[in-house]
Amino acid sequence: MSQEPPATAALRPGTVNTVLGPVPAEELGVIAAHDALLSIYPGAQYGYDVVINRADIFATLKHKLERFRDAGGSTVVDSTGMFHGRDVYLYESLQKATGVNIVASTGQGPEALLGGYFLTPQTNPPTPWPAEKFAELFSAEVTEGMVVDRIERRHGAGLITTAGTRSGLTPTDGSLFQGAARAARDTGAPVSFRFGADPVTELETMLAEGLDASRVLVAGLGRADTEAVNAVAAAGAYVGLDTIGADKGAHDDDTVATIRALVDAGHRDRVIIASSSTAYAIAHETTGVPLTYLLEVFVPKLRDAGLSDADVTALTATNPQAWLGAK
Repeated sequence: MSQEPPATAALRPGTVNTVLGPVPAEELGVIAAHDALLSIYPGAQYGYDVVINRADIFATLKHKLERFRDAGGSTVVDSTGMFHGRDVYLYESLQKATGVNIVASTGQGPEALLGGYFLTPQTNPPTPWPAEKFAELFSAEVTEGMVVDRIERRHGAGLITTAGTRSGLTPTDGSLFQGAARAARDTGAPVSFRFGADPVTELETMLAEGLDASRVLVAGLGRADTEAVNAVAAAGAYVGLDTIGADKGAHDDDTVATIRALVDAGHRDRVIIASSSTAYAIAHETTGVPLTYLLEVFVPKLRDAGLSDADVTALTATNPQAWLGAK
């Protein structure tokens, strides 16, 4: 028997939903802004040959969160969405045990990772979900609470997230982007998307729904060209440089140069950095980048490149706090 689900309500301005309830954004400290705690490839939990040892998962994640905390981190944003391993009970226990704030997310995508119900629900004739249904689904997870096993809701999600198909947005991707944008607009929650083929056009798809650009993090921009990165910043959205440490840090120097150029161009307050670290993965490979990499390895590289303490604070704390805080 689960404990009584907590009451939830609309987000208060300046607060962020953690798995234990809302916290003032300025109290989140240093943030791992676009990462994953438990990540299970969708459907793997039903595989006969897949082992899910919950005791090991808890112990491993607790250790990694404590290391992150000891390195100076205070908050982890789990940006996996609804169906990639999100375990609200586990995250509640981990936040209580470690003191690290955990911000869980709602959302899903791209189309290839959607469950069949969301592609061809029981309509006549079967049609993909329209944007308004995705908006209703994601909004309820923010304001009414995240669904656990279809039987109850816990605290609200602190982020709405989606992703585009690498070859370009499909019609269903378009509905996901529009629905995520509407949910963010209506609830005040932040939204992120990992761009597919064209970050600027995909950002425009969201902004066309009446969403303020300051609510949006465009993730994956380490693989975008300089013109697109600058265009995202100029539009007022957050530039997500969130693959730091990948390929054993092979691209870190390029990322430092990109950050340096953005700071010099006056876009410092539009940049959020992360590693897209996966702390515990089941049935898929990871980059192997630890949660602590950003603080222990990459931040010293920023300082070596001449960035100030104020710059580092903006990239790791002030900017993600501003993005996550409800409007």
